[in-house]
Amino acid sequence: MDNRAEVREFLTTRRARVTPDQVGLPAGSNRRVAGLRRSEVATLAGVSVEYYTRLERGGISGASPEVLESIARALRLDDAERAHLFDLAHAASPVARPRKRRNPKCWTPHPSLQWTLDAVTAGPAFVRNGRMDILAVNTLARAFYKDVFDGPGQPPNNARFTFLDERARDFYPDWEMFAEATVEILRTEAGRDPHNKELHDLIGELGTRSDEFRRRWGAHNVRRHGTGFKTFRHPIVGEMTLAYEGLEMEAEPGLTLTIYTAEPGSASAERMQLLASWAAGEYGTTGAAGTAPPAPQPTDH
Repeated sequence: MDNRAEVREFLTTRRARVTPDQVGLPAGSNRRVAGLRRSEVATLAGVSVEYYTRLERGGISGASPEVLESIARALRLDDAERAHLFDLAHAASPVARPRKRRNPKCWTPHPSLQWTLDAVTAGPAFVRNGRMDILAVNTLARAFYKDVFDGPGQPPNNARFTFLDERARDFYPDWEMFAEATVEILRTEAGRDPHNKELHDLIGELGTRSDEFRRRWGAHNVRRHGTGFKTFRHPIVGEMTLAYEGLEMEAEPGLTLTIYTAEPGSASAERMQLLASWAAGEYGTTGAAGTAPPAPQPTDH
């Protein structure tokens, strides 16, 4: 992936989103660009027009943290976008160390990590990388992402499922929101790890096979995916609204541990218990697949 092109397109799209009114500048009547002019960003950031123009053309290598902070403020970047800008600058540095990579096809969780996942019994718990491969799960996560695990390719990949599997439209009632989040996570990872071949291959596959992905990828949006609520429509037990927490793993840089849980006493909690009962009969232990017992029926509320 061309880092200079990434920098150029990211800064250009961010500049186009900021209106003069938002930063206290007169709009004027002869404005030919969407958003701010380069000269206006340079003034707001306290740098010369020539220097900002060089940055926006991709020449970000060597930019100081102070300059990057000034650019971030001028473009009104949020925390995720600011971090992405710094990632792009780091990747452009000639002395940047490449990220430690692991092959997702042969990586196995340390026994203590699997014990930790298995200790979570009230909700799905799983480990993913920035490419959205699902690398380790507890039994409930294996049952929760049943259709993802049944899809082609190993390891199971949530991005491929979202854009290339028709079942995703049922599993994600708000598919548009999940699609946006998926692309934003991949775009964030591409900024952090621009030389990751497996990531590039996935992005190329999705861009070739999905118009929906390709359109969203061009927006250059990024996000931090840490906490919140999501609604799912599981094929076995029906609709559930779940809280989630995503935790960066200190011992495994680049991996995220995510746990879903339902509000105690809610209809979603009852359905999660139904899913746990089904999973116990289906898998027995984490990762083991057997013959499925009759599926429990969702409770109507």
